[in-house]
Amino acid sequence: MAKINYIKIAKKSAGVQIAELRKVNKIFNKNFIKAIDLISTSKGKIIAAGIGKSGLIARKVSATLSSVGFPSFYLNPGEANHGDLGQIDKRDVLLVFSYSGNTVELTNMLKYANRFNIKVIGVSSKKDSLLLKTSDVSILLPKVKESDPTGMVPTTSTSITLLFGDCLCTALMQKFKFSKERFKIFHPGGSIGQALLLVKDVMIKGNKLPLINHKSNILKALQIISKKDLGLGIIIKNKLAIGVVTDGDIRRGAKKFSRKNRITTLMTKKPFYTSENIPASKALSIMSEKKITSLLVSSDKDYKKNKAYFRPTGILHIHSLLKYGIK
Repeated sequence: MAKINYIKIAKKSAGVQIAELRKVNKIFNKNFIKAIDLISTSKGKIIAAGIGKSGLIARKVSATLSSVGFPSFYLNPGEANHGDLGQIDKRDVLLVFSYSGNTVELTNMLKYANRFNIKVIGVSSKKDSLLLKTSDVSILLPKVKESDPTGMVPTTSTSITLLFGDCLCTALMQKFKFSKERFKIFHPGGSIGQALLLVKDVMIKGNKLPLINHKSNILKALQIISKKDLGLGIIIKNKLAIGVVTDGDIRRGAKKFSRKNRITTLMTKKPFYTSENIPASKALSIMSEKKITSLLVSSDKDYKKNKAYFRPTGILHIHSLLKYGIK
C-alpha cells in the first residue's frame, strides 16, 4: 500500500483555500457599506443567527462584535421557534448566516422580523434564496471551491463566511476609532488583558509611596521604608526624585555611618525609571535586564525629557506584576 503524504495533502488544501479566499473582495460593495451603516446606527443589539456550521460562524462573529463594544449575542433559529423570538427587540439588527439561504429553521425567524419591522442583514451564497430576498441588506457570498478531496465538505465556504464576518468587525472598529484602551476595558482578564495593562494600571502610587526628604537622617528613612514595606525609599528634593535607597543599603552602611547621618550618604543617584504609559510587560523586561525588583515611574512627559531628576508618580514592584499575572 502506497504511503500517504499527509503534508502534501494539507498544503494542497491550504493552497485551494488561499486562492479562493481572494474572491472575498467581491463582497466589498455598496451592500457591505449598508451593513456597516445599519449596525453602526442601531439602537439595540446585534443578534447573530445561523444553523449548523453557519451557526458556529455566527457565534464567533457575535463574540467578536461584543468584544469590540457592539452588544451582541447568538440566537439559535431552532430554539427561537420555541419561544426565544421574544429576545429580539424592534431596535435590534438580525445578522443571519446561511450558505444556502434556504434553511427551514430560518423561515419563522424571518417572518417574525418582517412582521415587527426588525432589520435583517442576510449572508448567503444563493442570490435567489429566501434569506437574501427577505433581508434589508443582502450580502452575496461568492461561489468557492471546497478544499476537501470530494469538493463537497464545507471548508473554503466556511472560511470565506468567517472572513466576511471578521472584515465587517474590523471595518466597524475603524469607523468608531476603536483603540487599545477601549479593547482593554472589554478584556480585563486573560492573556489579552495582561498584554494591554500599562504601568500606571499596576504601579504603587499615592500615599503608599515611600517618599523620603533628602534632609532626613538614616534612622528616619529606615522608619519610612519599614512602614511602607516595599524594601526601598525614594529620596525627594523639591518634589523631584534624586535617588533611591534600599533597606539593604542601610544595613550595609550601618557599620560606616551613624543613624544621624543624612540618608543621601547611602542613596543610589540617578535611579532607573520608566514612563507610566508603557506596557507593564515591557517594564518587566527592563527590570529583568537591569536585575532589579522595583522600578520608579514618572509621567510620560517627564520620561520623554530624559532628565536625571524627575517627579515620581509611582513604583512598579515585581510583586505587583506577579499579582496581575504578568511574567
